[in-house]
Amino acid sequence: MNKQTNIFFYRILLCILLLSLNQLSKAQNPPTVNSILEGTVADEITNQPLEGANIAIEGVTNQTTTNAKGYFELRTGQKFPYNIIITFVGYEKKIVLANGSPIHVKLMPARSELDDVVVVGYGTQRRSDVVGSIAKISAGEVNKIPVASFDAQIQGKAAGLQVITNSGVPGESIFLRLRGTTSINSSSDPLYIIDGVFLNNTSLQTTNLGGRSTSPLADINPADIESIELLKDASATAIYGSRGANGVVIVTTKKGNYGSKTKVDINVSNGWVQADKSVLPDLISGPEAATLVNEYWVNSGQAAQSPFRPVSQGGLGAPEEQKTYDRLAFLLRKGYIQDYNIGIQGGGNNSRYYLGAGYTDQDAFFKVIGFNRASIKFNFDQQLSKKVKIGLTNNISRSYRNQARLGDGPQGRLWGSAITGSTYSPTHDASGALIGLENTYSLVDNYDVNTVSLRYVGSVFAEFNLLEGLKFKSSISTDYNLYDEYQYWNSGTSIGSAVNGKAIESVTQNNAWINEQVLTYNKKINAHNLTVLLGNTLQSNTLKYTYAEGNGFANANYKLISSAASTLASDRWTKHTIASYFGRIGYSFEDKYFAEASFRSDASSKFGKNNRRGYFPAIGASWRLKKENFLSDVSWISDLKLRASYGITGNQAGIDDFAARGLWSGGSPYADVSGTPLAGIGPLQLGNDDLRWEKTAQTSLGLDASFFRDRLSITFDVYNKYTSDLLLQRPVPASSGFSVYWANVGEVSNKGYELTINSTNIRNENFNWTTSFNISGNRNRIEKLPTQITQYTRDWVILKEGYSLNSFWLYEQLRVDPQTGNPVFDGQDENGVVTAEDRKILHNFYPKFYGGLTNTIRFKQFDLGALFSFQYGSYALNLQRFFLERNPGTGANATLLKRWQKPGDITDVPRLTSAGYNYTLDQNSRYLEDASFLRLRQLSFGYSLPGSFVEKAGLNNVRLYFVAANLFILTKYTGDPETSVTSNPNAQGLGGFGTPPQPRSFQFGLNVTF
Repeated sequence: MNKQTNIFFYRILLCILLLSLNQLSKAQNPPTVNSILEGTVADEITNQPLEGANIAIEGVTNQTTTNAKGYFELRTGQKFPYNIIITFVGYEKKIVLANGSPIHVKLMPARSELDDVVVVGYGTQRRSDVVGSIAKISAGEVNKIPVASFDAQIQGKAAGLQVITNSGVPGESIFLRLRGTTSINSSSDPLYIIDGVFLNNTSLQTTNLGGRSTSPLADINPADIESIELLKDASATAIYGSRGANGVVIVTTKKGNYGSKTKVDINVSNGWVQADKSVLPDLISGPEAATLVNEYWVNSGQAAQSPFRPVSQGGLGAPEEQKTYDRLAFLLRKGYIQDYNIGIQGGGNNSRYYLGAGYTDQDAFFKVIGFNRASIKFNFDQQLSKKVKIGLTNNISRSYRNQARLGDGPQGRLWGSAITGSTYSPTHDASGALIGLENTYSLVDNYDVNTVSLRYVGSVFAEFNLLEGLKFKSSISTDYNLYDEYQYWNSGTSIGSAVNGKAIESVTQNNAWINEQVLTYNKKINAHNLTVLLGNTLQSNTLKYTYAEGNGFANANYKLISSAASTLASDRWTKHTIASYFGRIGYSFEDKYFAEASFRSDASSKFGKNNRRGYFPAIGASWRLKKENFLSDVSWISDLKLRASYGITGNQAGIDDFAARGLWSGGSPYADVSGTPLAGIGPLQLGNDDLRWEKTAQTSLGLDASFFRDRLSITFDVYNKYTSDLLLQRPVPASSGFSVYWANVGEVSNKGYELTINSTNIRNENFNWTTSFNISGNRNRIEKLPTQITQYTRDWVILKEGYSLNSFWLYEQLRVDPQTGNPVFDGQDENGVVTAEDRKILHNFYPKFYGGLTNTIRFKQFDLGALFSFQYGSYALNLQRFFLERNPGTGANATLLKRWQKPGDITDVPRLTSAGYNYTLDQNSRYLEDASFLRLRQLSFGYSLPGSFVEKAGLNNVRLYFVAANLFILTKYTGDPETSVTSNPNAQGLGGFGTPPQPRSFQFGLNVTF
């Protein structure tokens, strides 16, 4: 679209907004009320009231919903009699003639979940009409666990969705994949869309947190979410083209209902988090550690220098005389969590609205660290006339983090200092002064690492009914994030001591805007139904970064960088744009045969001039067998549907905005004849005019079935994803003056299956028990890669052709020799020597299968829910053991108590010594552990007050509840199998040294609706 056309659309939208304000001012006059219809809606079988059922007057926009007691009130300008349409998800639609008030309606459970409505790309569809693979997660499932971001709350909720929480720090990023990892260098995160706004889910963090990163999704309040749809196959995602290669997560927030009374929902909860001792580091006592240190020195041939010998001989005293200094116990605390949310929604005959406000405050289970967020959400839709509708969404949030430096690298490691300090080493001297600069006590008192994120996510749209069945919609949306990081290290810390205090501040601004035009046409002729969609998108993303550092402060009271003795600064600016065209055509016949084809063309400024535009087609079909004559009379089959699809999607994430261009840098000063530096430029990067999109082709087959009047439903999918033209940096000869350039090399495949089973086990008037189970498996493989790539320090992780991503490259320890106590490795020669050729690829991070099991029980006013998440066949290299077993003088793990000590001992922990390969061979498979687990992710119990009591109080619903998270975990892994030392997606499975595990949490809450 050219510039003039784009300006034309903006002018149209501006006129519509001005007109809406005029109409909105007129709409303030109350409409004429000619009738008031009251009534109730209940389940035909159980007679239980149905909350949220929709009641609409046939032929007009006036509608409302039922409250927790199934009650509704509809005020309208229509006079009796008139038809009302009652609908509710999972129930058959009913049309009733209303001759007067009150009226009581009972709905029959729908014969199939295929009648549910799901959100798809640029619209909604009945599930029965959907050709692609889509999973839906309801609002009630995304606000129960006290984590900062909603993506961390959906673990185990849907097949094909893998969620790993890498640390116990609130507000940190998590690892999430839909149908596997498709890329090496580019992002494999799905595209997140909230109310039509493409959301930035790339962390803006720039300062050093030890390989960890924060989650941008933590800026979104889960209490505002109505539903989440996961688009998984190419038929569902190809409409998003370059953004859909890794799946799409569509978040729909609450919007209110037309013609409904104002509904106020208040939810308050308070509780605490505490350490799960079963996954904490198993540290040993001071006397035990001292014994190990002496043994280490003796076995290393330095017995005379053993530190723990009598004081009279210059030693520190015998091992049994040592005290135990438990730094970890000092660091741990009971962290308090609190959450307050209010939602107000409703609507008139021509408008609907939702206003939400929330505040959450979450302490970590160890000192200093925490997260809080304040947010406001406002959604509004206005029907200006039968032809014109406008709407807007707004979300404003402020997130504050007290952050932790984690991992095994940087100084100032709060958690790491507590587990690496020897338990026999005092923390204070005789005078009470702190010993050492990386002392846990000192860090707690002097820790000042924080971040403030200010974010606005919003959109405005106008929709026109041009002709019958023909609609045009134009929208503008933006995601703006101001991300301010600050660190101050005084002279009492190791970072600040060398420079007499150090202050660091980094400010990042990310501004993304999108303008979309969509034209849709729906036409039904007898048994034929046709849907056509055409659209275009213009989008831009600008990132600006400013960094400042100050060194040398008069004292700790001065923290502004302007107060420092010396300062330095830098900045960076980058931008990319995308112009897209897309279309989709869908056809169905007799609600039995369905076909759909989509096409998208994206042009990105990131790529070379020869390949800027990518083309992404998809096609799919489905067959609803239950509609055929040969199954129509089979009563025990409620519904049966087959699906098939094929398509291609693209990926451009993970490369620089100017990756295809040859660049020169202005940061190349040179000296004049007198030595004065002068500004200069120099070559920075090689260009590649042929750089093009990563492409993922996916074939998917699916089955949807339900039985026994929908008491049992099954969804099964198999898929094959193949990614080609991977975006990687290729090496070039040093003689060129460069080391690498961006190119398309390599291919990756993912093959897998997904199974979801939902059942209603018991259902009657007083008791209801439902179960949902999902399990998925995915096999990842690097099909082509010219050169193997190693990841992280010590090259523990390798990417190699023929193997999975995140594979471990290690020396395989076969056993410990019972006579010598030395390890025996595969490939070791007769002299006991191992070489680099003896290293082999052993297992990988990805599980063979994973999933979740949810049970929900309701008995009268009581409800009980339990969610288990699990994975099997995953492996992790336990870096906690690696670092704590290498030298017992710098912290020691309890596994060393199982060490070899004398001939005949059978163990896999070698003799303590600094000699040989016992503890000096870093890539030892002894630290590779089975990371399979079964975790009770969430347990909830609630009680709703009786309707008679609530009604007398003038309320709709009052519920008291208790929620516990991470109550227990069953695993062979020594620690938390989900923790990782880094957020690097290509180095997952490096388990948790210096990284706190997930805590247990307990919350009590109150939910009131009126």
